[in-house]
Amino acid sequence: MSEELTHYDAEGNARMVDVSGKPPMAREAVAEAFLVAAAGTIDRVLAGELPKGEALAVARVAGIQAAKRCAELIPLCHPLPLNHAAVDFERAAPNRLRVVATTRTIDRTGVEMEALCAASIAALTLWDMVKGVDAELMITDVTLCSKTKVEV
Repeated sequence: MSEELTHYDAEGNARMVDVSGKPPMAREAVAEAFLVAAAGTIDRVLAGELPKGEALAVARVAGIQAAKRCAELIPLCHPLPLNHAAVDFERAAPNRLRVVATTRTIDRTGVEMEALCAASIAALTLWDMVKGVDAELMITDVTLCSKTKVEV
């Protein structure tokens, strides 16, 4: 791993990393987050039985939108043309719902931040959708699961 901090110039000023010399590559990133709630709350989310409506559909769209707007949210991120952004959900335990975000592009830099933004915002949206029926919520383990790149 390089000792050079690439987001700073020689004087210590923040800067966007210059990736113009890198070749475009097919890139994918997968990130996850977990919503922890009462098992009955997770049941209601999965059944679409919440007072605020269909939580999974709303969270999916929010996560995809977050991936698309990542560069507006996080300073120094490169705006990327996403070729794919998806958010999926699976029950990981009786009281845990796993949010999985996948992003893809063909570009000079990776899509890790976009996947992390998507997973985080989808989980936050779920929180917002269920907070009226469950006061004991947590979002945990926001993690980058994988990243890949392949020459095109």
